[in-house]
Amino acid sequence: MKNILAIGYSSRNIVCSARRAGYNVYAIDAFCDMDLVECATGSRMIDLGDKGDIKQIDREKIIELIESFDVGFDSIVLGSGFEMMDLSHLPYPILNNGPQIMQKVSDKEIFAKKLGTLDVPHPCIYSINELGSAPYPLMVKPKYGGGGILNRVATNEDELCAIFGELSALSPQMTSDDMLIQDFISGTAASVSVISTKNEARAIAINEQLIGIPWLTELPFAYCGNITPFETPYAEKMCEMAEKLVLDFGLVGSNGVDFIISDRGPVVIEINARFQGSLDTVELATGINIFDAHMKAFGGELPDKTETFRFAARAVLYTDLDMVINRQVLDGIVKENTIDIPNDGHRAFAGDPLTSIIATGRKRQDVLRNIMNSVFRITELLDALHQ
Repeated sequence: MKNILAIGYSSRNIVCSARRAGYNVYAIDAFCDMDLVECATGSRMIDLGDKGDIKQIDREKIIELIESFDVGFDSIVLGSGFEMMDLSHLPYPILNNGPQIMQKVSDKEIFAKKLGTLDVPHPCIYSINELGSAPYPLMVKPKYGGGGILNRVATNEDELCAIFGELSALSPQMTSDDMLIQDFISGTAASVSVISTKNEARAIAINEQLIGIPWLTELPFAYCGNITPFETPYAEKMCEMAEKLVLDFGLVGSNGVDFIISDRGPVVIEINARFQGSLDTVELATGINIFDAHMKAFGGELPDKTETFRFAARAVLYTDLDMVINRQVLDGIVKENTIDIPNDGHRAFAGDPLTSIIATGRKRQDVLRNIMNSVFRITELLDALHQ
């Protein structure tokens, strides 16, 4: 049995998938949720400090945490927030896309320019100097990072200026050069999960993305989970586009391509060149083990073609107030079909993810109804405790 180390801001899905695949898995994580600790052979928590800014993490601190396990790892995999960290000097294989490739994919401005050369439908981007002629509405978001928490839409120049001020206040290190301004594309958010080797790519699932769902978050563009499969007449076209893009960028392993399905068809938004938040629902809907497929892809092996045999949903519930997780809250959370279960005493701030709820069923409406019922019971408990 191989020893694997997963490093990520929130890596529970990677860790538990690796455990189900039969690996001894260790974790370095910002939360060390209860279910991550249960799946991991060993875990270490990242200290994000008072500001909770993952960008301020010192690479040397991560190396100290790696060495603290005193384990000879067979490989390291990097999850969200750490996919661009260069650990190539360590004596362990890093089974991720390399830092240079990640730079091209993760910088949304460079990525958009590359899509333009490939003639792939994507939102037009604008420099500060071009804003006078840019058509509204416009989307403003960080060039790096995901989750949608800092994404904003401006419908006129005054709103655009206000957004610049708001984002600068929320993230003082962010300047206008760190912000991406692009056309706002209206439509349905979706993604395609892809497993790829250096020479081949295979789309394994199309996922509906839950973005800014009001009963899950107050943040209008926050990532709130997935439903797999997503049924669309554009399925074949989206899979072909995703597979081609993954190969064009030279990506290996588990990667995801985000789309907006507009009234003119699918538009590519970005590539997540790492394990995606849809991992849970893809595994539940298809039966494939994503971590095992990722590992085998680095050896040149692709999984067989997959089919979905049920619907699976994961919904991320955010808290709208500052709170400390006590035993009563925790008991209410674990009564539901939850994952990403916080620890007793965990301090959550307004706008933070609290937990995730999962459901499976034969119909989309069934899983969505079960999710909503669980969310209602948890939020009802939280409301009662804070009255």
